[in-house]
Order: sequence, then C-alpha cells, then structure tokens
Amino acid sequence: MRFKHNLSRRSLLHIIGFGALATRLGLDLIQPESAVAATLSADAVLKQLMAGNQRFITGQSISPDHGLERIRSLVQSQSPVAVILGCADSRVPPELIFDQGLGSLFTIRVAGNIADDASLGSIEYAVDSLNVKLVMVLGHERCGAVTAALNALTNGTHLPGHLESLTKVIEPAIVQAKQQQSEAFQPGELLDQSVRANIRAVVQALSTSQPILAQRVKQKTLKIVGGYYDLDSGTVETII
Repeated sequence: MRFKHNLSRRSLLHIIGFGALATRLGLDLIQPESAVAATLSADAVLKQLMAGNQRFITGQSISPDHGLERIRSLVQSQSPVAVILGCADSRVPPELIFDQGLGSLFTIRVAGNIADDASLGSIEYAVDSLNVKLVMVLGHERCGAVTAALNALTNGTHLPGHLESLTKVIEPAIVQAKQQQSEAFQPGELLDQSVRANIRAVVQALSTSQPILAQRVKQKTLKIVGGYYDLDSGTVETII
C-alpha cells in the first residue's frame, strides 16, 4: 500500500510538473503566433485568404485549427490576421469560404455588409488593439439587402420595421450604379452592379474614416479591400 501511495504521489508530482510545463508551452505557442501575425503584410494576408478560397472551391479545404487544442490556445489571447466585414447571409461564412481556422479572422457580419457605428467601432478595435493590417468588405451575388434596397428605390415602397433604416444606407450605391446603367445591361445586371457599388462605397467610407482607419491607410500600415463572393461558384473576387 505504501508503494502505491508513493507512486501516486510521484504521479501527482509528474502531473503537476507537466501541467506547469504545458502552461509555459501554451504561452510560448501563443506568443510566436502573435509575433508571426505581426510580421505579415496586408498583401501576404490577402494572398493567404485567396489561397484558402482556392482550396474551398476545389474541394480541398483543410479546415485548419478547429479542434479542442486550438480552442484552448485561444483562451488567453487572439491574433487574427484580417477583419472581414461581411453580409449576414447564411450562405457566406468567411471562415469556410477562406478555409481559415478559429482565431484567424475577426468577423463582423451585418445584412448588406454596411459600416454602421457598431461595425466601425469593432473594426477600429481590431486595427488599433489587435494590429490587424487587412480589412476586407465582403459582399456577394444576389444580396438580399441590396435587392430590397433596389426594389424600394425603384418602386417607392416602404419596408416594415427597421429594414428601411438598413436599405437607406445602401441606396446611394444603387443610385451610382443606375447612373452608370446602359442599354447593354442584361437582366439582373443592375443588381449585380449595385452590389459591387455598395462594396466600393463601404471600402471608401472605411478608408476615409477618421481618425483611426484613415490615418493607418495614409501611413500604409492598413489595407482595405473589397471582395465579391459568387454564390454559384464559391469564388471570391477582389475589388481593390
């Protein structure tokens, strides 16, 4: 019995020692990740995202860093490499279409990928506190919010509840798209051009947002780009 008792004590000491070592190793793993994220340029991050999208559309997703070990490594800190301001549409999940793991993307999702004050504050936090260097405004084909705004603007209809406050933000982009409309437009192309105009408008709004984002863009420590997601193919096209 004494031998077993001593063995248990030794085992316990080993476990405690291993736990302390694992804690140190866990911190060591977090710190290099932060350091690596800090050294990546915006262009390198964009290349990483587009490579992930290529894996996604070719059925070669590796779904990195989704396990319990990854969850535990993120308990104390996070080091996302990019901000994605995307539409809330259930068919456009950034982590999946860019084949990224937990903690890689700082994701903000709102219908029409608009930049309201809450979204803007969230982006500023990621840029200022987490040192994110790339922001992507991610719109998508046949966006419901842009469709609603286009229908409301064209037909003069009023939407119920808070929907109108959402579509009003998108309407200036639709007006811009209409001004560029020509007889060569095919059916549905006005909607597509409105989606793209909305993406560009949000990119412009973020790029000129004072004081945090505009200053970082001017200093070339932050890059803000647009992305257009094709629902049919799963492909993301960059709009710079």
